[in-house]
Amino acid sequence: MNRERGLSVRLKLTLSYAGFLMVAGVVLLAAVWVFLLRYVPEHAMSTPRGFVPGRDDLVRAFAPPAAWALVFLLASGLSGGWILAGRMLAPLDRITDATRMAARGSLSHRIEMEGRRDEFREFADSFDGMLARLEAQVVEQQRFAANASHELRTPLAVTQILLDVARNDPNRTGDELVERLHAVNARAIDLTEALLLLSRADQRSFAREHVDLSLVAEEASETLLPLAEQRRSTIETSGEVASAIGSHALLLQMTTNLIHNAIVHNLPEHGTVQVNTARGPGHVLLVVENTGDKLPLQLVSTLTEPFQRGSERIRTQHHAGVGLGLAIVKSITQAHNGILTLTPLAAGGLRVTVQLPAAPV
Repeated sequence: MNRERGLSVRLKLTLSYAGFLMVAGVVLLAAVWVFLLRYVPEHAMSTPRGFVPGRDDLVRAFAPPAAWALVFLLASGLSGGWILAGRMLAPLDRITDATRMAARGSLSHRIEMEGRRDEFREFADSFDGMLARLEAQVVEQQRFAANASHELRTPLAVTQILLDVARNDPNRTGDELVERLHAVNARAIDLTEALLLLSRADQRSFAREHVDLSLVAEEASETLLPLAEQRRSTIETSGEVASAIGSHALLLQMTTNLIHNAIVHNLPEHGTVQVNTARGPGHVLLVVENTGDKLPLQLVSTLTEPFQRGSERIRTQHHAGVGLGLAIVKSITQAHNGILTLTPLAAGGLRVTVQLPAAPV
């Protein structure tokens, strides 16, 4: 925004300091003058105690020193106010420089203002915190864009290879090519839909209503029951009514992703998935546990990042997904002002806890 150049804040503060001193000086001199006038006669006279000057004589004697005093106050106010205003506004100059650097794209710079806490330092600390969050978001978006580009490029590259092989191999049957292209295209569609869902959750552009997590858990479990039977796993659903405020479609997608993840990342045979809901003071809980391999803490901390999978073995399996399941769960949880917690179990497997604000009764 283009603005006309005005007086600097430092000059305004200087004039304010000087003006205050001048007003205070004038009031003080006026009070002294009024006080003297009460006891001074209008004309000079002689008394047995001596000569008493009149008001005219007092004016001639009082006015020059008073004028010099006002000049001194004005000079002191201007010089002292300029110095004090400069010292007071010095932190603001550092904040302005940091703002300009951030506007040029340098988000790694921090003000790190020293000294005890005051208004300027609280503002500087808040600005540093904002820069840290912005830098982390930019890095995360760049990494996400790079991973998404890589994931989207893979099915396209596979499609190109299949077409090239089919063109150069006249003996290859068309049915086999169509089947493989169908599988590759289905994966690309799943990835695109997952990216759109993730974007929708991040934008928080959805209508809110009362949603019972216990009913959502039952619905998701019934939908994924064929997959569990195919992988020889069992799903156990229990708990109490747990009503939250949010999007039924997004919370259903979140629960489905959790149960799907628990089924896929499970034991090869006789695995179990436990889905529980509970209500606490001011919040509701959705807990999904599964059996499976032992997971180190370092791996668990990265599972909610986009395109991260539990192990290399899972990458080649049919229902491995696109690597956005827990990332979508995290985004949906945050969009509902909730807390997502991942805890590796000592015997193997993972416990995922979603805590959401409870709906008012």
